[in-house]
Amino acid sequence: MSDKLVMAVNAGSSSLKYKLYRLEGLEVVCGGLVDRIGHEDGIFKLTYNGETTKEVLPIMDHHKGVELILNALTSKGIVKDKNDIVAIGHRVVQGGKYFSKSALFDADTEKKIADLTPLDPLHAPAHLMGFHAFKEAVPEAVAVAVFDTAYHQTMEEEDYLFPIPYELSEKYDCRRYGAHGTSHRYLAEKAIAAYLGGHKGTRIITCHLGSGSSLAAIRTPLGGVMMGTRSGDLDPSVSYYLSEQMGLSSAEVYDLLNKKSGFLGVSGLSNDTRDVEEGYFKGDRRCITASNLFARRVADYIGQYFVRLGGVDLIVFSAGIGENSPFYRKLVLDRVKEALGIVIDEKKNEKAFGGKEELISAPDSPVKVAVIPTDEEKMIASDAVKAYEGKL
Repeated sequence: MSDKLVMAVNAGSSSLKYKLYRLEGLEVVCGGLVDRIGHEDGIFKLTYNGETTKEVLPIMDHHKGVELILNALTSKGIVKDKNDIVAIGHRVVQGGKYFSKSALFDADTEKKIADLTPLDPLHAPAHLMGFHAFKEAVPEAVAVAVFDTAYHQTMEEEDYLFPIPYELSEKYDCRRYGAHGTSHRYLAEKAIAAYLGGHKGTRIITCHLGSGSSLAAIRTPLGGVMMGTRSGDLDPSVSYYLSEQMGLSSAEVYDLLNKKSGFLGVSGLSNDTRDVEEGYFKGDRRCITASNLFARRVADYIGQYFVRLGGVDLIVFSAGIGENSPFYRKLVLDRVKEALGIVIDEKKNEKAFGGKEELISAPDSPVKVAVIPTDEEKMIASDAVKAYEGKL
Protein backbone atom coordinates (compact mmCIF):
# COMPACT_ATOMS: atom_id res chain seq x y z
CA MET A 1 0.00 0.00 0.00
CA SER A 2 1.13 3.53 -0.75
CA ASP A 3 2.35 5.29 2.35
CA LYS A 4 0.48 8.44 1.36
CA LEU A 5 -3.28 8.57 1.61
CA VAL A 6 -5.98 11.18 1.09
CA MET A 7 -9.43 11.36 2.63
CA ALA A 8 -12.71 12.89 1.45
CA VAL A 9 -15.03 13.99 4.26
CA ASN A 10 -18.66 15.12 4.28
CA ALA A 11 -19.61 16.36 7.75
CA GLY A 12 -23.26 16.88 8.63
CA SER A 13 -24.78 18.00 11.91
CA SER A 14 -25.17 14.39 13.08
CA SER A 15 -23.07 12.44 10.59
CA LEU A 16 -19.61 12.02 9.06
CA LYS A 17 -19.24 10.32 5.70
CA TYR A 18 -15.70 9.44 4.73
CA LYS A 19 -13.76 7.74 1.95
CA LEU A 20 -10.05 6.98 1.94
CA TYR A 21 -7.92 6.89 -1.24
CA ARG A 22 -4.35 6.13 -2.17
CA LEU A 23 -2.67 9.35 -3.20
CA GLU A 24 -1.27 7.77 -6.35
CA GLY A 25 -4.07 7.09 -8.81
CA LEU A 26 -6.86 7.87 -6.31
CA GLU A 27 -7.67 4.20 -5.81
CA VAL A 28 -10.37 3.70 -3.15
CA VAL A 29 -9.07 2.00 -0.01
CA CYS A 30 -12.17 2.07 2.19
CA GLY A 31 -15.09 4.22 3.22
CA GLY A 32 -17.87 4.47 5.72
CA LEU A 33 -20.20 6.51 7.87
CA VAL A 34 -20.50 7.79 11.41
CA ASP A 35 -24.19 8.43 12.02
CA ARG A 36 -26.43 9.63 14.87
CA ILE A 37 -23.66 11.78 16.33
CA GLY A 38 -24.84 13.21 19.63
CA HIS A 39 -26.72 10.04 20.61
CA GLU A 40 -26.07 7.07 22.87
CA ASP A 41 -26.96 4.73 20.00
CA GLY A 42 -24.60 6.21 17.42
CA ILE A 43 -23.68 4.13 14.39
CA PHE A 44 -20.19 3.50 13.01
CA LYS A 45 -19.79 1.78 9.64
CA LEU A 46 -16.66 0.79 7.75
CA THR A 47 -16.52 -0.86 4.33
CA TYR A 48 -13.20 -2.49 3.43
CA ASN A 49 -12.37 -5.26 0.97
CA GLY A 50 -16.06 -5.64 0.11
CA GLU A 51 -17.14 -6.23 3.71
CA THR A 52 -19.06 -3.80 5.91
CA THR A 53 -18.81 -3.79 9.70
CA LYS A 54 -21.27 -1.93 11.92
CA GLU A 55 -21.10 -0.89 15.57
CA VAL A 56 -23.75 0.79 17.72
CA LEU A 57 -22.23 2.81 20.55
CA PRO A 58 -22.31 6.27 22.15
CA ILE A 59 -20.94 8.92 19.77
CA MET A 60 -21.51 12.22 21.49
CA ASP A 61 -19.62 14.56 19.18
CA HIS A 62 -17.64 14.79 15.92
CA HIS A 63 -14.34 14.38 17.76
CA LYS A 64 -15.46 10.94 18.96
CA GLY A 65 -16.54 10.10 15.42
CA VAL A 66 -13.12 10.99 14.02
CA GLU A 67 -11.45 9.01 16.80
CA LEU A 68 -13.50 5.94 15.84
CA ILE A 69 -12.56 6.32 12.17
CA LEU A 70 -8.83 6.67 12.80
CA ASN A 71 -8.71 3.91 15.42
CA ALA A 72 -10.49 1.51 13.06
CA LEU A 73 -8.13 2.35 10.20
CA THR A 74 -5.04 1.65 12.30
CA SER A 75 -6.36 -1.33 14.31
CA LYS A 76 -7.43 -3.15 11.14
CA GLY A 77 -4.10 -2.46 9.49
CA ILE A 78 -5.67 -0.37 6.73
CA VAL A 79 -3.37 2.50 7.68
CA LYS A 80 0.03 2.00 9.32
CA ASP A 81 -0.10 5.39 11.00
CA LYS A 82 -2.76 8.10 10.97
CA ASN A 83 -0.15 10.54 9.70
CA ASP A 84 -0.04 8.55 6.45
CA ILE A 85 -3.15 10.60 5.68
CA VAL A 86 -1.45 13.62 4.14
CA ALA A 87 -4.48 15.51 2.81
CA ILE A 88 -8.15 15.78 3.79
CA GLY A 89 -10.80 17.30 1.55
CA HIS A 90 -13.90 18.64 3.27
CA ARG A 91 -17.17 19.10 1.41
CA VAL A 92 -18.62 22.55 2.11
CA VAL A 93 -22.09 23.31 0.79
CA GLN A 94 -22.00 27.12 0.74
CA GLY A 95 -19.04 29.18 -0.45
CA GLY A 96 -21.06 32.31 -1.11
CA LYS A 97 -19.50 34.90 -3.39
CA TYR A 98 -16.04 34.25 -1.96
CA PHE A 99 -14.98 30.98 -3.57
CA SER A 100 -14.90 30.11 -7.27
CA LYS A 101 -12.71 27.05 -6.62
CA SER A 102 -11.58 24.86 -3.74
CA ALA A 103 -9.38 26.55 -1.14
CA LEU A 104 -6.92 25.67 1.59
CA PHE A 105 -8.87 25.35 4.84
CA ASP A 106 -6.90 28.09 6.61
CA ALA A 107 -8.03 30.74 9.09
CA ASP A 108 -9.37 33.01 6.36
CA THR A 109 -11.42 30.21 4.77
CA GLU A 110 -12.73 29.17 8.17
CA LYS A 111 -13.83 32.73 8.97
CA LYS A 112 -15.62 33.12 5.64
CA ILE A 113 -17.48 29.82 6.09
CA ALA A 114 -18.52 30.96 9.57
CA ASP A 115 -19.65 34.32 8.15
CA LEU A 116 -21.77 32.43 5.60
CA THR A 117 -23.75 30.64 8.32
CA PRO A 118 -26.85 32.84 7.78
CA LEU A 119 -26.93 31.61 4.16
CA ASP A 120 -26.49 27.99 5.20
CA PRO A 121 -27.43 27.47 8.87
CA LEU A 122 -28.02 23.74 8.34
CA HIS A 123 -24.56 22.86 7.04
CA ALA A 124 -21.93 25.51 7.79
CA PRO A 125 -21.57 24.81 11.55
CA ALA A 126 -21.34 21.07 10.88
CA HIS A 127 -18.63 21.54 8.25
CA LEU A 128 -16.58 23.55 10.74
CA MET A 129 -17.03 20.92 13.46
CA GLY A 130 -15.80 18.24 11.06
CA PHE A 131 -12.83 20.34 10.04
CA HIS A 132 -11.78 21.01 13.64
CA ALA A 133 -12.20 17.36 14.64
CA PHE A 134 -9.90 16.15 11.89
CA LYS A 135 -7.47 19.05 12.34
CA GLU A 136 -6.97 18.14 15.97
CA ALA A 137 -6.61 14.43 15.21
CA VAL A 138 -4.35 14.75 12.13
CA PRO A 139 -2.78 18.23 12.45
CA GLU A 140 -0.10 17.68 9.82
CA ALA A 141 -2.55 16.78 7.03
CA VAL A 142 -3.25 19.47 4.44
CA ALA A 143 -6.91 20.48 4.73
CA VAL A 144 -8.89 21.79 1.78
CA ALA A 145 -12.46 23.07 1.53
CA VAL A 146 -14.32 21.90 -1.60
CA PHE A 147 -17.38 24.07 -2.18
CA ASP A 148 -20.64 22.90 -3.77
CA THR A 149 -21.22 26.43 -5.01
CA ALA A 150 -17.79 27.02 -6.57
CA TYR A 151 -18.63 25.38 -9.90
CA HIS A 152 -21.61 27.69 -10.32
CA GLN A 153 -19.68 30.95 -9.88
CA THR A 154 -19.52 31.43 -13.66
CA MET A 155 -23.25 32.23 -13.72
CA GLU A 156 -24.06 35.55 -15.31
CA GLU A 157 -25.75 38.24 -13.26
CA GLU A 158 -29.12 37.76 -14.94
CA ASP A 159 -28.95 34.07 -14.03
CA TYR A 160 -28.11 34.43 -10.36
CA LEU A 161 -30.06 37.56 -9.39
CA PHE A 162 -33.52 37.35 -7.89
CA PRO A 163 -35.97 40.04 -9.07
CA ILE A 164 -35.94 41.80 -5.70
CA PRO A 165 -34.71 45.31 -4.91
CA TYR A 166 -31.13 45.34 -6.16
CA GLU A 167 -29.70 46.88 -3.00
CA LEU A 168 -30.92 43.84 -1.02
CA SER A 169 -29.04 41.51 -3.33
CA GLU A 170 -25.89 43.56 -2.77
CA LYS A 171 -26.25 44.11 0.98
CA TYR A 172 -27.35 40.62 2.02
CA ASP A 173 -25.89 38.52 -0.82
CA CYS A 174 -29.41 37.25 -1.48
CA ARG A 175 -29.02 35.46 -4.84
CA ARG A 176 -28.83 32.04 -6.45
CA TYR A 177 -25.68 30.08 -5.70
CA GLY A 178 -26.48 26.70 -7.22
CA ALA A 179 -26.29 23.28 -5.59
CA HIS A 180 -24.35 20.01 -5.91
CA GLY A 181 -21.66 21.77 -7.93
CA THR A 182 -19.03 19.12 -7.17
CA SER A 183 -21.34 16.48 -8.62
CA HIS A 184 -22.22 18.57 -11.68
CA ARG A 185 -18.51 19.24 -12.28
CA TYR A 186 -17.74 15.52 -12.17
CA LEU A 187 -20.66 14.65 -14.45
CA ALA A 188 -19.77 17.31 -17.00
CA GLU A 189 -16.11 16.25 -17.19
CA LYS A 190 -17.07 12.58 -17.42
CA ALA A 191 -19.76 13.24 -20.04
CA ILE A 192 -17.51 15.33 -22.28
CA ALA A 193 -14.81 12.68 -22.24
CA ALA A 194 -17.07 9.65 -22.60
CA TYR A 195 -19.90 10.78 -24.86
CA LEU A 196 -18.94 13.99 -26.61
CA GLY A 197 -15.49 13.15 -27.95
CA GLY A 198 -13.74 15.44 -25.49
CA HIS A 199 -15.06 18.50 -27.33
CA LYS A 200 -15.51 21.59 -25.18
CA GLY A 201 -18.28 24.04 -25.97
CA THR A 202 -20.90 21.32 -26.05
CA ARG A 203 -24.28 21.79 -24.42
CA ILE A 204 -25.03 19.54 -21.45
CA ILE A 205 -27.89 19.36 -18.98
CA THR A 206 -26.96 17.40 -15.87
CA CYS A 207 -29.76 16.14 -13.61
CA HIS A 208 -28.60 15.33 -10.06
CA LEU A 209 -31.81 13.75 -8.77
CA GLY A 210 -31.88 12.33 -5.26
CA SER A 211 -33.16 13.21 -1.80
CA GLY A 212 -31.63 16.56 -2.71
CA SER A 213 -32.06 17.47 -6.37
CA SER A 214 -30.69 20.07 -8.75
CA LEU A 215 -30.23 20.53 -12.47
CA ALA A 216 -27.46 22.39 -14.23
CA ALA A 217 -27.24 23.73 -17.74
CA ILE A 218 -23.51 23.79 -18.18
CA ARG A 219 -22.65 27.47 -18.43
CA THR A 220 -25.81 28.44 -16.52
CA PRO A 221 -26.39 26.11 -13.53
CA LEU A 222 -29.48 26.72 -11.41
CA GLY A 223 -31.72 24.69 -9.11
CA GLY A 224 -35.26 24.56 -7.85
CA VAL A 225 -37.07 21.24 -8.36
CA MET A 226 -39.00 19.57 -5.55
CA MET A 227 -36.99 17.16 -3.43
CA GLY A 228 -37.52 14.49 -0.78
CA THR A 229 -38.83 16.86 1.87
CA ARG A 230 -38.25 20.28 0.25
CA SER A 231 -40.68 22.22 -1.86
CA GLY A 232 -38.30 23.66 -4.46
CA ASP A 233 -39.33 26.89 -6.18
CA LEU A 234 -42.52 28.53 -4.97
CA ASP A 235 -44.48 31.69 -5.57
CA PRO A 236 -43.31 33.92 -2.68
CA SER A 237 -46.91 34.57 -1.68
CA VAL A 238 -47.22 30.93 -0.58
CA SER A 239 -45.05 31.52 2.49
CA TYR A 240 -47.04 34.58 3.54
CA TYR A 241 -50.38 32.85 2.94
CA LEU A 242 -49.43 29.76 4.94
CA SER A 243 -48.07 31.90 7.74
CA GLU A 244 -51.33 33.85 7.97
CA GLN A 245 -53.67 30.85 7.62
CA MET A 246 -51.80 28.52 9.97
CA GLY A 247 -50.60 31.07 12.49
CA LEU A 248 -46.98 30.09 11.89
CA SER A 249 -43.83 32.16 12.25
CA SER A 250 -41.51 32.62 9.28
CA ALA A 251 -39.13 30.07 10.87
CA GLU A 252 -41.96 27.54 11.16
CA VAL A 253 -42.97 28.04 7.53
CA TYR A 254 -39.33 27.62 6.52
CA ASP A 255 -39.25 24.34 8.45
CA LEU A 256 -42.46 23.22 6.76
CA LEU A 257 -41.12 23.93 3.27
CA ASN A 258 -37.76 22.31 3.99
CA LYS A 259 -38.68 19.25 6.05
CA LYS A 260 -42.33 18.42 5.42
CA SER A 261 -42.84 19.21 1.74
CA GLY A 262 -41.61 17.69 -1.54
CA PHE A 263 -42.33 14.00 -2.06
CA LEU A 264 -43.20 13.57 1.62
CA GLY A 265 -45.70 16.39 1.71
CA VAL A 266 -47.44 15.67 -1.59
CA SER A 267 -47.59 11.88 -1.29
CA GLY A 268 -48.38 11.82 2.41
CA LEU A 269 -46.42 8.60 2.47
CA SER A 270 -42.65 9.04 2.34
CA ASN A 271 -39.72 11.18 1.25
CA ASP A 272 -38.20 8.02 -0.27
CA THR A 273 -39.06 7.88 -3.96
CA ARG A 274 -38.92 4.08 -3.91
CA ASP A 275 -41.91 4.07 -1.55
CA VAL A 276 -43.69 6.66 -3.68
CA GLU A 277 -42.98 4.68 -6.87
CA GLU A 278 -44.48 1.58 -5.23
CA GLY A 279 -47.53 3.61 -4.27
CA TYR A 280 -47.80 4.88 -7.85
CA PHE A 281 -48.14 1.37 -9.24
CA LYS A 282 -50.64 0.46 -6.51
CA GLY A 283 -52.82 3.29 -7.77
CA ASP A 284 -52.33 5.59 -4.78
CA ARG A 285 -53.63 8.93 -6.07
CA ARG A 286 -51.29 11.13 -4.05
CA CYS A 287 -48.25 9.05 -4.97
CA ILE A 288 -49.24 9.40 -8.63
CA THR A 289 -49.60 13.15 -8.15
CA ALA A 290 -46.24 13.46 -6.37
CA SER A 291 -44.45 11.48 -9.10
CA ASN A 292 -46.04 13.46 -11.90
CA LEU A 293 -45.35 16.76 -10.16
CA PHE A 294 -41.67 15.88 -9.73
CA ALA A 295 -41.35 14.75 -13.36
CA ARG A 296 -43.09 17.90 -14.60
CA ARG A 297 -40.80 20.16 -12.58
CA VAL A 298 -37.66 18.41 -13.86
CA ALA A 299 -38.98 18.45 -17.43
CA ASP A 300 -39.77 22.16 -17.15
CA TYR A 301 -36.18 22.89 -16.12
CA ILE A 302 -34.82 20.80 -18.98
CA GLY A 303 -36.97 22.83 -21.36
CA GLN A 304 -35.83 26.10 -19.80
CA TYR A 305 -32.19 25.07 -20.07
CA PHE A 306 -32.64 23.89 -23.65
CA VAL A 307 -33.70 27.41 -24.56
CA ARG A 308 -30.97 29.00 -22.43
CA LEU A 309 -28.25 26.89 -24.11
CA GLY A 310 -29.69 27.23 -27.61
CA GLY A 311 -30.10 23.46 -27.81
CA VAL A 312 -28.66 20.46 -26.00
CA ASP A 313 -26.22 17.71 -27.00
CA LEU A 314 -26.46 15.50 -23.93
CA ILE A 315 -28.73 15.05 -20.92
CA VAL A 316 -27.21 13.25 -17.92
CA PHE A 317 -29.12 11.56 -15.10
CA SER A 318 -27.33 10.91 -11.82
CA ALA A 319 -27.59 10.55 -8.01
CA GLY A 320 -29.99 8.32 -6.11
CA ILE A 321 -33.05 8.73 -8.34
CA GLY A 322 -31.27 9.56 -11.57
CA GLU A 323 -28.94 6.55 -11.33
CA ASN A 324 -31.35 3.96 -9.98
CA SER A 325 -34.89 4.66 -11.17
CA PRO A 326 -35.75 3.80 -14.78
CA PHE A 327 -39.33 4.73 -13.82
CA TYR A 328 -38.59 8.35 -12.93
CA ARG A 329 -36.19 8.81 -15.85
CA LYS A 330 -38.92 7.66 -18.24
CA LEU A 331 -41.50 9.83 -16.50
CA VAL A 332 -39.29 12.88 -17.09
CA LEU A 333 -38.21 12.02 -20.63
CA ASP A 334 -41.78 11.30 -21.74
CA ARG A 335 -42.50 14.97 -21.03
CA VAL A 336 -39.67 16.34 -23.18
CA LYS A 337 -39.08 13.73 -25.88
CA GLU A 338 -41.56 15.16 -28.38
CA ALA A 339 -40.22 18.70 -28.11
CA LEU A 340 -36.56 17.65 -28.20
CA GLY A 341 -36.91 14.67 -30.54
CA ILE A 342 -35.37 12.33 -27.99
CA VAL A 343 -35.53 8.60 -28.74
CA ILE A 344 -34.92 6.32 -25.76
CA ASP A 345 -33.77 2.70 -25.87
CA GLU A 346 -36.31 1.36 -23.36
CA LYS A 347 -34.37 -1.86 -22.68
CA LYS A 348 -31.17 0.04 -21.88
CA ASN A 349 -33.09 2.40 -19.62
CA GLU A 350 -34.58 -0.51 -17.70
CA LYS A 351 -31.15 -2.07 -17.16
CA ALA A 352 -29.41 1.12 -16.02
CA PHE A 353 -29.40 1.09 -12.21
CA GLY A 354 -27.25 0.10 -9.25
CA GLY A 355 -24.16 2.08 -10.24
CA LYS A 356 -24.21 1.14 -13.92
CA GLU A 357 -23.17 3.76 -16.46
CA GLU A 358 -25.18 3.57 -19.67
CA LEU A 359 -26.08 5.55 -22.78
CA ILE A 360 -29.84 5.05 -22.82
CA SER A 361 -30.71 7.01 -25.95
CA ALA A 362 -31.13 5.24 -29.29
CA PRO A 363 -28.51 5.74 -32.04
CA ASP A 364 -30.92 7.90 -34.06
CA SER A 365 -31.71 10.23 -31.14
CA PRO A 366 -30.60 13.82 -31.93
CA VAL A 367 -29.98 14.34 -28.20
CA LYS A 368 -27.91 11.81 -26.29
CA VAL A 369 -29.13 10.71 -22.85
CA ALA A 370 -26.79 9.00 -20.39
CA VAL A 371 -26.91 7.60 -16.88
CA ILE A 372 -23.63 8.41 -15.10
CA PRO A 373 -23.09 7.54 -11.42
CA THR A 374 -21.73 10.60 -9.69
CA ASP A 375 -18.56 10.56 -7.60
CA GLU A 376 -18.36 13.71 -5.52
CA GLU A 377 -15.90 12.08 -3.13
CA LYS A 378 -13.40 11.50 -5.91
CA MET A 379 -13.58 15.15 -6.92
CA ILE A 380 -13.05 16.18 -3.29
CA ALA A 381 -10.08 13.82 -2.98
CA SER A 382 -8.66 15.07 -6.27
CA ASP A 383 -8.72 18.67 -5.04
CA ALA A 384 -7.14 17.55 -1.75
CA VAL A 385 -4.27 15.99 -3.75
CA LYS A 386 -3.83 19.23 -5.69
CA ALA A 387 -3.66 21.14 -2.42
CA TYR A 388 -1.08 18.71 -1.03
CA GLU A 389 1.02 19.08 -4.19
CA GLY A 390 0.70 22.86 -4.14
CA LYS A 391 -1.26 22.97 -7.40
CA LEU A 392 -4.62 24.19 -6.13
